[in-house]
Amino acid sequence: MMKNKYSLNEEEIHLFQQSVAGTKRINQDTVLHSPRRKKTSYIAPERIQQEQIDASYYFSDEFQPNLDSEGPTRYVRGDTNHYELKKLRRGDYSPELFLDLHGLTQMQAKQEIGALIAACRREHVYCACIMHGHGKHILKQQTPLWLAQHPDIIAFHQAPKEWGGNAALLILIELDEP
Repeated sequence: MMKNKYSLNEEEIHLFQQSVAGTKRINQDTVLHSPRRKKTSYIAPERIQQEQIDASYYFSDEFQPNLDSEGPTRYVRGDTNHYELKKLRRGDYSPELFLDLHGLTQMQAKQEIGALIAACRREHVYCACIMHGHGKHILKQQTPLWLAQHPDIIAFHQAPKEWGGNAALLILIELDEP
């Protein structure tokens, strides 16, 4: 058994008891407030579906944008500073939404990408990650071509290793001013 490092002698104990004599124990009266949740507005499923259709409207399989074929997959819109691309490459942006396209057909992938862009705009998410995987390289080749056509895509770059490496893309989405 350990000896108490701060043991009190009888005189000190008596002095303490005298000093607290006449006091009474107080009841715990602290009120705990639950944190206020941010109100989320209800969005009708029809509206969400229409947003997906509208967002995927821009994707054409025939259009071939002029993307650099050397180095990692990347794109920056003409009116955007190329420094944004560098920040994407370095991992300065952390994606808030993730989309996994594994196992989807091209048509399903287009719809899901459209839904992701619509969700990002609705939720005010600036950076998202699309994981297309390796597979047969169909989605890996098509995804950048579709993204380059969409007017709300500011830039995209092959993701850093922690977000999927060459099997994923980080995208920057243009948001409406609040």
